[in-house]
Amino acid sequence: MLYSDKVLEHFAAPHNVGELPDADGVGEVGNAKCGDIMKMYIKVDDGKISDVKFKTFGCGAAIATSSIATDMIKGASIEDALKLTNSAVVEALDGLPASKVHCSVLAEQAVKAALADYYRKQGVDPTPIVGEIGECEACHNL
Repeated sequence: MLYSDKVLEHFAAPHNVGELPDADGVGEVGNAKCGDIMKMYIKVDDGKISDVKFKTFGCGAAIATSSIATDMIKGASIEDALKLTNSAVVEALDGLPASKVHCSVLAEQAVKAALADYYRKQGVDPTPIVGEIGECEACHNL
């Protein structure tokens, strides 16, 4: 299994690791079958994600996808952050082995779970906005 230089870089020195004690939204996703658990924290100011942190328990690909996802949404508007896809995460990392694509799905879901929590705290039903956040289908096949 070969990883791109970008994956190795984000695994070796992940960006935005940690917690935000005053987070406006916190999302946790994961699957016991694959062992990857991601927790994403966002701070929102004036409709933009002013800060984002993550804590991930998992393989190198899970850590790399979490790291790059935080880079991709930091400073973005909520609307743009909602458009983050697992495909964009894979592309930003210059690819992932097929057996690790589920990590990019979890990264997308962690961002959406944090945004859903943010909307709930604002008194808004997040389901029409972020959709259902389910388990990663790839994890079911492990």
